[in-house]
Amino acid sequence: MSRPQQITVLGSTGSIGLSTLDVIARHPERYQAYALSGFTRLSELLALCVRHTPRFAVVPEAGAARSLQDDLRAAGLSTRVLVGEEGLCQVAADPEVDAVMAAIVGAAGLRPTLAAVEAGKKILLANKEALVMSGALFMQAVRKSGSVLLPIDSEHNAIFQCMPVDFARGLSSVGVRRILLTASGGPFRQTPMAELAHVSPEQACAHPNWSMGRKISVDSASMMNKGLELIEACWLFDAKPSQVEVVIHPQSVIHSLVDYIDGSVLAQLGNPDMRTPIANALAWPERIDSGVPPLDLFAIARLDFQAPDEERFPCLRLARLAAEAGNSAPAMLNAANEVAVAAFLDGRVRYPEIASIIEETLNLEPVVAVDDLEAVFTADAKARLLAEQWLSRHGR
Repeated sequence: MSRPQQITVLGSTGSIGLSTLDVIARHPERYQAYALSGFTRLSELLALCVRHTPRFAVVPEAGAARSLQDDLRAAGLSTRVLVGEEGLCQVAADPEVDAVMAAIVGAAGLRPTLAAVEAGKKILLANKEALVMSGALFMQAVRKSGSVLLPIDSEHNAIFQCMPVDFARGLSSVGVRRILLTASGGPFRQTPMAELAHVSPEQACAHPNWSMGRKISVDSASMMNKGLELIEACWLFDAKPSQVEVVIHPQSVIHSLVDYIDGSVLAQLGNPDMRTPIANALAWPERIDSGVPPLDLFAIARLDFQAPDEERFPCLRLARLAAEAGNSAPAMLNAANEVAVAAFLDGRVRYPEIASIIEETLNLEPVVAVDDLEAVFTADAKARLLAEQWLSRHGR
């Protein structure tokens, strides 16, 4: 290897970004941070720049860029600060970049991730919303550019590891019967239904197994995260929604399974630590040390499984319906969920109302074809407007 691979980390101050930088730092001879982006945690972004000395940093607006640039100069660094979506797309598509960790949460990550795809980069996809929103358009761009797309979600990375190398020929062609997508069940798996109307954002964010950002933690509690992952799995592995089954597995040790027609079921196991799938994707098709301790099966002692209750987790039902409808439905589902979760985190709605907002939005807006990226963003905008109108009607 003549030089370290240059890695752009979109969303470097989030949990995935920090885990990525941890793995990169363990292998300085192989990887180097080329560009880092941050949204609101600018002091943390500064500290990351001091530690990893990237060529570029990206922040959302000009004032923050000037402030960060001054701080970087004072620290003796030559890191150049870029601004906004244009800056994100620049560092995602830069000719010197070898791989892009796409870890910006939500719809905001779609354009820069697509910029990396169109530039033919190796994509480490942690931003599931990008694929949920644009689906066929995203995969078409991957095929056209020859970009290598590697999933980072622990579940999809597990499926990827359990699939045959030629799975792109189609599941039936390679003998796969179904995909079993595991879910922890989150913090409310056993909470009495009557108490769900009174749970707090802090309770929803207290995931029993994983350390994640607030938005994705709420999605995990509602199992919308699993619904989005179901849609993502359909695109990544060319599966029908009926071929993807969700299984609650509270220990989060089996990260997903692939069921073959000969009766074999292959599973990927590991400690619940995102550095494992990150290291797997960074080094693929090789393996490198991730810093994750070995799995101790004797300490775990047991593995439990149960079917999800869609009365308890209505968001999972809504996501499956959106997956089956296709076209603009997944983009609308994602947009309405982003609005609803933000309102819940702000204390404006109760936890069960997240699903109510999403369901009403999907019922009010017809599903239409999405033939280009503008159609995706139009569907996204309409759904956000309808979700905001729900909040206004209910005095929120």
